[in-house]
Amino acid sequence: MSPVKVVRYRTKPEHAEENAELVRAVFAELAADDPAGLRYATYRLDDGVTFLHVATIEGEANPLLSSAAFGRFQQGIADRCEEGPIAMDATAVGSYTAPTGIHPQG
Repeated sequence: MSPVKVVRYRTKPEHAEENAELVRAVFAELAADDPAGLRYATYRLDDGVTFLHVATIEGEANPLLSSAAFGRFQQGIADRCEEGPIAMDATAVGSYTAPTGIHPQG
């Protein structure tokens, strides 16, 4: 089973949007580079300052570690945070993806 990494942290209010922009840059780079073996999502919670990252890494290498944008995101993370980051491994109990709703005509 592929390892799942979950990271949670709360930014200082004045750094929340900067943090979100750094995260968006990571996703823009991932979209351009299309690295294999990575499923990655970041969520900003309703309080506007708490972020949750969930990464599933298939294979030996973590593609995020070779991402320049991810490196920029990691620089200064402790200064942007009011709490955390707290990283944990997770084990999937279940997962569901809804069908697209597109059905072939026949």
